[in-house]
Amino acid sequence: MREYSIAAIPADGIGPEVIAAGVQVLEALEKRMGDVKFTVKNFDWGSDYYKKNGIMMPADGLAQLKPFDAIYFGAVGAPDVPDHITLWGLRLPICQGFDQYANVRPTKILPGITPPLRNCKEGDLDWVIVRENSEGEYSGHGGRAHKGLPEEVGTEVAIFTRVGVTRIMRYAFKLAQARPRKLLTVVTKSNAQRHGMVMWDEIAAEVAQEFPDVTWDKMLVDAMTVRMTLKPQSLDTIVATNLHADILSDLAGALAGSLGVAPTGNIDPERRFPSMFEPIHGSAFDITGKGIANPVASFWTAAQMLDHLGEADASARLMRAVEKVCAAGILTPDVGGTANTKQVTDAVIDAIHSSNI
Repeated sequence: MREYSIAAIPADGIGPEVIAAGVQVLEALEKRMGDVKFTVKNFDWGSDYYKKNGIMMPADGLAQLKPFDAIYFGAVGAPDVPDHITLWGLRLPICQGFDQYANVRPTKILPGITPPLRNCKEGDLDWVIVRENSEGEYSGHGGRAHKGLPEEVGTEVAIFTRVGVTRIMRYAFKLAQARPRKLLTVVTKSNAQRHGMVMWDEIAAEVAQEFPDVTWDKMLVDAMTVRMTLKPQSLDTIVATNLHADILSDLAGALAGSLGVAPTGNIDPERRFPSMFEPIHGSAFDITGKGIANPVASFWTAAQMLDHLGEADASARLMRAVEKVCAAGILTPDVGGTANTKQVTDAVIDAIHSSNI
């Protein structure tokens, strides 16, 4: 019996709803597979915790999380708590504290979901976006001076290091090498950002020499949005900076039909610390408590987590179950269906136990 300890942080908005659904699916996989066990411990950190305690998580939060095999994260953000507090108080300290420098966001059109793109069908859009997750535009360096005065100044310093850029490039090239098309697109903005981004380009070319079997090209980030929209078939694996990939991956999710189905993994490739897996849809307070949140992103996120843990068979079974349910039209309203969270979850659980999955 292979046993894994999972730290669940449902956090804010629809986070608790979709993480609860995801835990149900993990329990179903336990029963169906028979040789794997997941022990899940919930942590009540987030905006409600902040309102009570003045902090998003305890000071020893990272120490509490470190012994776990993986972290299953819901969503962070609340209307009555400033965004910079929620982000820098919970999610980013975990990502940076555990050096989860590779943010990996797969995107594809699932069966039964109609994408907004004209003449784009299943198979035409099947990407993995690799986001540098430890530095760049989200380094947290900068400051404000002369607050409130006409001459007030705010600086936001993007930091690119040779170590940071090299390791994310190498990760992206390895990932592209492992995919059937062996195709990588490096996103940049070196025409306008002539220091960090020029270094980004130079390191991409250096690392490319290590992977002669990978075909790669380079795109300015603004032109990339056009290519994603008009020529999705021309893309496969994509690597971009912290900010650029953050934006492009939301566009990718929308082009595939909904952010409600999009997953992500915050990976420490060296496995020194637990990696963290989360749906990218955010806290979505407009539908919180209505029972209609799309749990597919949390299921796909769980599949990513299973792959990372080495449970490829369980991951594949979960994704086959998700695709079967979507193909059958059991969908939440965000992707044109009428089902609620529970109905989708129950259908996926039934499919996991099905003999033909």
